[in-house]
Amino acid sequence: MALLSAMLTVTLVATFAAAALWQQWRGVEVESAERARVQSSWLLTGALDWARLILREDARSGGVDHLAEPWAVPLNDARLSSFLSADKNADDRGQDAFLSGQMTDLQSRLNVANLIDGHAVSESGMACFSRLFATLGLPPAELAMLAGQLLQATRNGHSAIHPGSAQAATDGMPAPLMPERVSELLWLGLTPMSLNALSPYITLLPTRTPVNLNTASAEVIHAITPGLEMADAQKLVGARQRAHFRALNDATQVSAGRPGQFNESLHTVSSRFFEVRGSLRLDQTTLEERSLLQRDGLTVRTLWRHRGVIPDSTGGVP
Repeated sequence: MALLSAMLTVTLVATFAAAALWQQWRGVEVESAERARVQSSWLLTGALDWARLILREDARSGGVDHLAEPWAVPLNDARLSSFLSADKNADDRGQDAFLSGQMTDLQSRLNVANLIDGHAVSESGMACFSRLFATLGLPPAELAMLAGQLLQATRNGHSAIHPGSAQAATDGMPAPLMPERVSELLWLGLTPMSLNALSPYITLLPTRTPVNLNTASAEVIHAITPGLEMADAQKLVGARQRAHFRALNDATQVSAGRPGQFNESLHTVSSRFFEVRGSLRLDQTTLEERSLLQRDGLTVRTLWRHRGVIPDSTGGVP
């Protein structure tokens, strides 16, 4: 009995010790994860503020936006510990953090909002998107579905609340939700294959916008400009690499087009909307953030931010 009591006592002590150790380990892991989350959030917020500062300073230099400006230069992986470590002899055995980012002019793409003009489908917007669909070999029926569903969503004034929800009830009738990002256009009738093909050339902004000839691709310039051949659009892209367009007349001279072919309703040489992509890599985990910025003069506002975690390359969940 004494031996059994001693063995039972040892078992209970070992069990309690293991439970206490597990609780301690769990507390340390939770605290470490929370600290990493807060640090990552502040680092990405700082990167976004830095991007806003670049756009504000760019606005001081003039109203023309082109791909040779500082905002268009991507930030490759920068090891943050090399900047944050004040003591070169300090122990640097912790996790390495790498920050990268890129800013994109969203007025270099066709704006899906241009399909709607007031409370009706825009004829000019449909013509531009029809040319883009034809260039990419996409079915016109999907464009008609997209425009019709977008018009219905605009009339009902809905905004997306739950990602993945496709409809909301209004007066007993199903109505499409108003998307906020390009990926949500699947709600309005686009197939995943079509959306994948369109993604490099379209955007979704809160208001109608012209296309910046200094930053747009040849496919977008061809789509937005009636009567312009693809060869002429490619010629414009090549010419601006030597010297950016300071006014729409510069593009007219290069393309030798008819007067008024480039107009302020469809074309511009400056931009108001930019997308900022920031990526923070900690060990095997990558945290990415996308933000939409609107610049009006020297005022740069953040319209929305979206953040997500990418698992490591082995497919595990961090």
